[in-house]
Amino acid sequence: MWINGPNFLLKDESDWPEQLDRKEGSLLNDPEVKNKVTVNTIKVCEDMEPMNELINYHSSWHKLKRSVAWILKVKETLWKLKEERKELSRAISQTEKDPDKQKLKLEQHMKKVKGTIGKKSLTLDDLVTAESEIIQFSQKQQFGEDIKILQKGRQLGRSSQLFKLDPVLQDSTLRVGGRLNKSAMPENAKHPAILSKHSGVVTLILRDIHQRTGHCGHSYVLAQLRRKYWIPQANSAIRKIISKCTTCRRINGKVGEQKMACLPEDRLLPDKPPFTNTGVDFFGPFNVKRGRGTVKRYGVMFTCLTLRAVHIEVADSLDTDSCINAIRRFISRRGQVTIMRSDNGTHFVSSERELREAIQQLDNGKIERDLQPKGIKWIFNSPAASHQGGVWERQIRTVRRILNSLLKEQAANDDCLHTIMCEVESIINGRPLTSVSDDVNDVEPLTPNHLLLLRCQPSMPPGIFSKDDTHTRRRWKQVQYLVDLFWTRWTREYLPLLQERQKWLKPRRNFTTGDVVLLVDSSSPRNSWLMGKVVETLPDASGTVRRVKIKTRTSTLERPVNKLCLLEEAITEE
Repeated sequence: MWINGPNFLLKDESDWPEQLDRKEGSLLNDPEVKNKVTVNTIKVCEDMEPMNELINYHSSWHKLKRSVAWILKVKETLWKLKEERKELSRAISQTEKDPDKQKLKLEQHMKKVKGTIGKKSLTLDDLVTAESEIIQFSQKQQFGEDIKILQKGRQLGRSSQLFKLDPVLQDSTLRVGGRLNKSAMPENAKHPAILSKHSGVVTLILRDIHQRTGHCGHSYVLAQLRRKYWIPQANSAIRKIISKCTTCRRINGKVGEQKMACLPEDRLLPDKPPFTNTGVDFFGPFNVKRGRGTVKRYGVMFTCLTLRAVHIEVADSLDTDSCINAIRRFISRRGQVTIMRSDNGTHFVSSERELREAIQQLDNGKIERDLQPKGIKWIFNSPAASHQGGVWERQIRTVRRILNSLLKEQAANDDCLHTIMCEVESIINGRPLTSVSDDVNDVEPLTPNHLLLLRCQPSMPPGIFSKDDTHTRRRWKQVQYLVDLFWTRWTREYLPLLQERQKWLKPRRNFTTGDVVLLVDSSSPRNSWLMGKVVETLPDASGTVRRVKIKTRTSTLERPVNKLCLLEEAITEE
C-alpha cells in the first residue's frame, strides 16, 4: 500500500469514497490532522477619504478649491433636483391621473431643469465655501481632540500646542483667539484660521503665496500668510517650500561643489628631474611688428607640477603643428617629459575670444599620437574644469601682470618678444616657494632656480671654489649635493604648505543619475543656462563623484560638479 497507494486510486474518480469532514469528532483530537482557521479581516485606510485624495492629487491651491467647489455644487444641485422632483411629482399626481402621462410630464420638466443647472458657473461664494470646507477638514484631521474639547465649552490644557493661541471656534472653523480683538485689523488677520504644518493643505497654501508674491523670501511670505492663516512653527514650513521651489533654485541655487581632492601623485614625488611632470597652457595673443604691419604671436607656458618652475615658448600660430613644435623645443631644452597635463582642447579658459576660437581648431589626437612614441602620457582635464589646472592658470595670471608692465601696450618685434618672455620666465622662477624670513641669519627662501640653476638668480656672481674643485668628479659631487639639499628643503619647507585645503572643506552630496541640473555658463545670464539631466556619474578612486555626463536637449556633455546647479534630485525607489 505504501508503494502503490490505496486501491480506489485505480478506479474512476467518481467511484472514490467521500472525503471525511474534518470537523468530525473522530478527527478533532488526531495529532496528524492540522486545524484550519479562517480569519476575516478588514483594513481601514483613512487616507482613502475623497478629500485626502483631492489634496494629494492637486499641486495648486486654486485648482483644489475649484475642484472642491464643483463637487459641492454638484452635491447641492443633486439635492435640489431630488427635492424638486418630489414636489413636481406630487403636483402632477394631483392634476393627472394617468401614470404614463405623469411620468412623461415629469421627465420633460426635469430635462428643462437640468439644462438650466448645467449652464451655471462657479461664483466667488462657491470658492469661499470650498475653502472653508478644506480648512475645516484639515483641522479635524490635525486638531480633532482640541476641537472636541472646545465644542464642549472647555478650555485647552497646557499640554496642547495651541494653548498659547487661546483658540476659538467660529462657524466650525478653529481660529486664533489672541489679544488683538480691539485692533482695526481685518477680521481674518485678527483671528486667522489655525493649520498644522504637517497638513498637505499647508504645502499648497504656502506654495501659492510664494508664487503670487513673485518668489519673495521667507519674511514676506510669512507676513502674507499671517493675514489669513496661522501655522505653528511656520518658519520651518516656509523654508522647506522655498528650498524646493524650482524657480528659486534656478535663480538663486548654489553651484555644486565637492570636498577638495587629494593632490595627484605627480605633484608630490621629489627626486625627479624638473619638468618630468608638466602642465601646459596657451596665453595671448600678442601683437608683434612685422614690416609695416602686425602679426599675432602666442605664448605657450610649461609648468613643472612638482617644482612650480615655468618654461615659456613663443608660437607663431595656434595650429596643431605649431603646438607640436613648441613642445619639441621645450623637451629638447628641458629634458624628457613623462606626464603632460592640459585643459581640454575645446574648452581652454581664456579672456581672449580669438585665442579660444583658435584653440578649438587644435587636433588633440594628432598631438597625442605624436608624443606617444616619445613616452609622454597626455592627460586632458574635464571640459570646463579650469580649477583642475589651477597650477598653471595661476602662473599665467602672473605672466600677464609682468608682461603688461614690460610691454606697456606697445607692439614689439619678434626678437623683443622672445627676450621679454625669457625675462618673465627668469622672474617667475626666482619667486620664493616658501615664506621669506625677516631674520638675516636664516637661509634664503627656496625658489625653482635653486634646482634649475643651483642658485637663486641667474645674475648672481659665481661662487668661490678651491683649486681641488677643478676636478670633474669633485664638481659633479658638489652639484649632486646641492640638488639633494634642494629636495630636502623642498620636502621639509614647501610640501607641508600644500597640506591644508583652502576651500571645499566638507564632503557634499554626490550627484546621481536622474538629477535635473543647470549647466553653469559665465558668458550668459543665469535664466538662459541650459537644463539637463545626469545620465552617468564618473566617480574617482575614492568613490566621490567629481564629473558627470549630462544629456541636454541637443547633446550629451561632460562637466565637473562645480559647473552644475542642482534643480531637482532624482527620485529614488525606497
